[in-house]
Amino acid sequence: MYAEKRETIAAIATAVSDSGIGIVRISGDEAIPVADRIYRNARGEKALKQYDSHTIHYGFIVEEDGSVIDEVMLSVMKAPKSYTAEDTVEINCHGGILMMRKILDLVIRSGARAAEPGEFTKRAFLNGRIDLSEAEAVMDIIHAKNEFALKSSVRQLKGSVSDTVKEIRADLIHEIAFIEAALDDPEHFDLESEGYDEMLLRKIEKIDRQIQRLIHSADDGRILTEGINTVIVGKPNAGKSSLLNVLVGEERAIVTDVAGTTRDILEETVNIGGILFRILDTAGIRSTKDVVEKIGVERAAKAVSEADLVLYVIDSSVPFDENDKKILEMIKEKNTIVLLNKSDLSAVVSQDMIRSFLSGIKDLNVNTIIKTSTKDKMGIDLFLDTVREIFFRGDIAYNDEVYITNARHKEALQEAHESLMQVRQSIENRMPEDFYTIDMMSAYASLGRIIGEEVGEDLVNEIFGKFCMGK
Repeated sequence: MYAEKRETIAAIATAVSDSGIGIVRISGDEAIPVADRIYRNARGEKALKQYDSHTIHYGFIVEEDGSVIDEVMLSVMKAPKSYTAEDTVEINCHGGILMMRKILDLVIRSGARAAEPGEFTKRAFLNGRIDLSEAEAVMDIIHAKNEFALKSSVRQLKGSVSDTVKEIRADLIHEIAFIEAALDDPEHFDLESEGYDEMLLRKIEKIDRQIQRLIHSADDGRILTEGINTVIVGKPNAGKSSLLNVLVGEERAIVTDVAGTTRDILEETVNIGGILFRILDTAGIRSTKDVVEKIGVERAAKAVSEADLVLYVIDSSVPFDENDKKILEMIKEKNTIVLLNKSDLSAVVSQDMIRSFLSGIKDLNVNTIIKTSTKDKMGIDLFLDTVREIFFRGDIAYNDEVYITNARHKEALQEAHESLMQVRQSIENRMPEDFYTIDMMSAYASLGRIIGEEVGEDLVNEIFGKFCMGK
């Protein structure tokens, strides 16, 4: 299926930095002989070939002249019960950068070649130990930024997405096989019987509901794994940058009494109470002739258009004006939390006044109004509770629901959905049955791309090329 180099490969599998332990991984048919050329046990023997699989041994890595390079623990894992489903040896050495590179160079001189990025996981896929969605979950685990992302990725590695997709494909292929058999042998399979089309339509709709559920889970999955794209807007000097600093937990933005300090967008990613936020602090929005400030306002508008959540910061010590109306027009139809800031000062704007002001704006989606003080960190807990209600129905649940967190998977699901809509249209239009199978097979193939059964070599290389070296 794929053109693949089958030489024995090697790479540093841990971070290339000074650390207590480093691992050099070797995989392939010659992994054990290659390691045997450079390893000696405590008695000075070359003994790797006689060791059982899944055992670990104390010894030394030696140069060609027999001089000792390092004291190591060496793990032996024989095919097919290894990460790559090939013979694998892992050298646990001291973690200095020079040491790990010296051992890797010696391994390569002894018969291995340097692995390409992601090649160990790629071999696990090509050797049938994992499918493509499970392979992609490996990288998701490495890059997980919060507890949900980590748990979701581990579940995908264990087959949550794979199993669901395989079940849907099994239902599809069952119906395809029945129709194909009936077309080949109409005497024993009656497609003309009363009610068959209606029965098939019900099955197609049931399958499509499963697919749509997965598609709809993609937005939740993206938010939970990548973070809530949060944009802070407000008039100049309303306290936007102070809010960013409070949420981030450090003085990230410059805060002064001078209006218009923030000219460009500042972006930070922070985990607050188990929720990952991608926070963008924007320029203060007001009418201005300053060219640079105008550009900042335009960028703020673009950031709002792409936001999952808008935090509209209002200075409670300053009356409403035309700039507030401009902001409200900008944030229409966005999930919005109004933060009535500087509540520790004498207020000229109250929550009731805000509600009255907002009630006249059509299509405004303000979830709540919270009195805050970035100086005293007042209102932050209520803000987090509100976010949980908006995005997680009150709680961040680590349940058994399958979430789609990969854009490639979502695209394949959408294509499968569109194909099933074509099947539905053909059934309703009483088209010939072979029209049904064409689109059903198209849906089957789209779903197959998720698990790697319907993908080409170029896509496989592109996916694994994004992996880190040694994985």
